Amino acid sequence: MANPPPARLDLIAAIATAPGRGGVGVVRVSGGDVAPLAAAILGRVPVPRHATYSRFFDSRGEVLDEGIALVFAAPHSFTGEHVLELQGHGGPVVLNLILQRCIELGARLAEPGEFSRRAFLNGKLDLAQAEAVADLIDAASSEAARSAVRSLSGAFSARIAELVEALTRLRMLVEATLDFPEEEIDFLRAADAFGRLDAIDARLAAVRTQAKQGVLLREGLTVVLIGQPNVGKSSLLNQLAGFEAAIVTEIAGTTRDTVREAIQIRGVPLHLIDTAGLRDTDDAVEKIGIARTWAAVEKADVALLLVDAAHGLGEREAAILQRLPQVARLTIHNKIDVTAEAPRAVGNEIWLSAKTGAGLDLLRDKLLEAAGWQAAAGEGAFMARARHLDALGRAAGHLAAARETTGQLELFAEELRLAQSALSEITGEFTADDLLGEIFSKFCVGK
Repeated sequence: MANPPPARLDLIAAIATAPGRGGVGVVRVSGGDVAPLAAAILGRVPVPRHATYSRFFDSRGEVLDEGIALVFAAPHSFTGEHVLELQGHGGPVVLNLILQRCIELGARLAEPGEFSRRAFLNGKLDLAQAEAVADLIDAASSEAARSAVRSLSGAFSARIAELVEALTRLRMLVEATLDFPEEEIDFLRAADAFGRLDAIDARLAAVRTQAKQGVLLREGLTVVLIGQPNVGKSSLLNQLAGFEAAIVTEIAGTTRDTVREAIQIRGVPLHLIDTAGLRDTDDAVEKIGIARTWAAVEKADVALLLVDAAHGLGEREAAILQRLPQVARLTIHNKIDVTAEAPRAVGNEIWLSAKTGAGLDLLRDKLLEAAGWQAAAGEGAFMARARHLDALGRAAGHLAAARETTGQLELFAEELRLAQSALSEITGEFTADDLLGEIFSKFCVGK
């Protein structure tokens, strides 16, 4: 086959379709010359990039399956290597037989994410795009999927590249001034260094805003419902979930363990946790449930404190609030159907009825506000991860430090270099091997 593949020559193979039964299943092979393997399993080598109907043979020449074979010659493939795809019937047994045949012929089983890792190493994707592959597969909403597609198509990487280019131009001016100090040019004034820095900082802030929206779409928001027994926590969970996820009775202490449910609000994933009522009790089982309640609160992004609208915040609620960790909180005055009040929101307090659903839209709006969701920014958000926010934050810190180095061009240049290095980690231009291993190990096998 023409065009020898890049450095990697070992063949890897895996089932590339989801586990279980389906109409079609795909076994993918990538690496060095796949022609001998293709000839052995198909009886011929298909023309690259042409779908070829064929039978798939075992070592004795018996038919394992029949379907479509596709060959992609390097570098024109997902991995940048020679690739063979065998598209057969989607049964687990037959797909494993085809996979075992590929292994018999010299391939080895691919590690999780190894196809995407090879695509990155061979320059077919940068690191942010490679991560977007996994994010697209794991997307929990249509908004998350669209954001992942934007990142996969290079929108996030392009914004990072623009920032890196602007920093590079500014660094060139600084370095030129350092190399020729005898020119006695007032660099900070003549080159408008701080004006350029302000422009880069503003662009970085916009990218950080969109990245935060992307992280929210990817990871969602963990919301824990707390309060005394019988204030309606389980009823509110059921209303938000749209079905009876938790048991509701008039008996105090019905919920003794955490009940978790995943929902979406305008495409933003929320992980709701109903908890045991917080009160003094001698019941051993209920004590365990209360301990788990506080453990859930420690990990939550938002805590909803439910109180009975008939009596509002009392001493017990004040004690709960005093014990709450540093977490966003909303106070929910429930049971307005009993007090005959209208639903309303005042600051971080909401009056609603978990029984009738009145006021739930106010709660949904407040939850998105607490999460930091911005609809305008979210529409153009690209998928991002916590490591991306960390890198963007470090870059912003170095730009702030550069601003404080007036008259010290060496320090100014060094802070610009560190900011550029932090940004380059996002696309993988400067990335440690152990980080790559951690990132790709969380991918699916076959991707």
